[in-house]
Amino acid sequence: MNRLDDKVCVVTGAASGIGRRIAEVYAQAGGRVAIADLRTADAEDAARAIRDAGGEAMAVAMDVTDEAQVAEGIAAVVARWGKVDVLVSNAGIQIVNKLTDFSLADWKRMLAIHLDGAFLTTRECLRDMERRGEGGAIIYMGSVHSHLASKLKAPYVTAKHGLLGLCRTVAKEAAAYGVRANVICPGFVRTPLVEKQIPEQAKEFGISEEAVVRDIMLRDTVDGEFTTVDDVAHVALTLAAFETNALTGQSLVVSHGWFMH
Repeated sequence: MNRLDDKVCVVTGAASGIGRRIAEVYAQAGGRVAIADLRTADAEDAARAIRDAGGEAMAVAMDVTDEAQVAEGIAAVVARWGKVDVLVSNAGIQIVNKLTDFSLADWKRMLAIHLDGAFLTTRECLRDMERRGEGGAIIYMGSVHSHLASKLKAPYVTAKHGLLGLCRTVAKEAAAYGVRANVICPGFVRTPLVEKQIPEQAKEFGISEEAVVRDIMLRDTVDGEFTTVDDVAHVALTLAAFETNALTGQSLVVSHGWFMH
């Protein structure tokens, strides 16, 4: 049974979208959830909603690219609840552009949020997990773009591929103290992040928004359906609750068959 009773879970980018739904599902399963996000007011709202539903949650102000903020945020969670059992590194953004039109600033920003943020939050949580020696789970939010590539998404694809390498390294280094590391690789999920891409890609490719959805986003799925936040959240629950190193260093693709491996 997927239960997280008394497990302390840090979810980054959890003020909305996939991260918020993961936080809600974790709380429903008995976990104590830290909503880590740079949008402080939205994080407070998400935490309040969980508490109003009978769960335990706190908001943590965190820019995952800021080393000091990450350290302070994880320290605040440990100060309140004594430990961290689960990290979901979910914070991310998307910038769509041709490679030749990408600025170096946008390239660096994308890699900083997706990769530097994953590294910094992993390091802080692992330090606590290693100190306690009671195991734990680290879950990275990858993408089908951890395995495939698409036009207009060079830094995103690069970063999502990089998460596989980080995850596998963490799985090997952290196994000695019972910590598992895995990557969830969703297909397109109709969150604000994806909604924003639809008109952007329509403009770049000179096609309708309906064609972007039908012919680009969902073309290679088995049923023409979007992945949902619930799909991703329940996979995240399975990974968080799994108790042995039998499942570590893996990427689980949740994409209606868009990518199969």
